[in-house]
Amino acid sequence: MLIIRLQRVGRANDPSFRLVIMESKRSAKSGAFLEILGSYNPKTKKIQLNNEKIKEWIGKGAQVSDTAHNLLVGAKLIEGPKINVVRGPKLTKPIEGV
Repeated sequence: MLIIRLQRVGRANDPSFRLVIMESKRSAKSGAFLEILGSYNPKTKKIQLNNEKIKEWIGKGAQVSDTAHNLLVGAKLIEGPKINVVRGPKLTKPIEGV
């Protein structure tokens, strides 16, 4: 299964990300992606996306990771609500009724 996800690039303490399509079983750090679909710099909030290629891959059945989904919703490339990607024991709601 193919997945559209973010791949971290850049120097230490200066992150930037590529939006890539890769096999879902591979690690994002492996570098074995099929195609670069865009980039995102969180410091400057600059987003560059190849809209045609992203729509083409989604049309072929590629899944989108939660963070990449939120990025694409913010860019109005896909529709739907954003997904809560906050993780960790202190930041999640407690399960009631347990």
